[in-house]
Amino acid sequence: MLIYVIRHGQTDWNAEGRLQGQKDIPINAIGRGQATRNGEALRELVGSADGFDFVASPLGRTRETMERIRTAMGLDPMDYRTDECLKELSFGDWEGFTTAEIKKTAPERLRERSRNKWGFIPPGEDAESYEILSWRIGAWLASLTGPTISVSHGGVLRSLFRIIGNVDEHEAANMPIHQDRLVRIEIDYSNAGDDMAVKGTIAWI
Repeated sequence: MLIYVIRHGQTDWNAEGRLQGQKDIPINAIGRGQATRNGEALRELVGSADGFDFVASPLGRTRETMERIRTAMGLDPMDYRTDECLKELSFGDWEGFTTAEIKKTAPERLRERSRNKWGFIPPGEDAESYEILSWRIGAWLASLTGPTISVSHGGVLRSLFRIIGNVDEHEAANMPIHQDRLVRIEIDYSNAGDDMAVKGTIAWI
């Protein structure tokens, strides 16, 4: 099964280095250009994308990115669905802050995060780790029934590289996640065992 995954375009919080999580921050002018160019790149790869399911995270920045992508592909910008599983992980009480700001108030917790970024859960009732997010993304992968084009978030792509690419936890949590490139995934469920392990390939294009 073929999947293309795109991170949403840049937001002002991305540019400022703020932890965004599930806060609904819109894409900025740079992000709008990134979305359009990613749509043009997809059009070159898949044409009119006949047979592809289009699905986005329900947050505003992913929806606008998807709509700009579909417009650049010559498609109805609104003809896609959303999936709650594709939301970014929650950074809890740290959302809206830079790491420099957090260092002033919670240096011990920030050091704890640097030691185990993949498994660290920030403070806050709804906060998640990348490990927790990866459970959601594994469930999303298992729900797919055909070729898919998805717009989501940095944490989601980290989870996909961990699940499909078997990237180690440290690399997955710290690798750069681009907003102006596509990720191509090919997965094969035919040899999955009872644990529903995902076999496949994942790469930037």
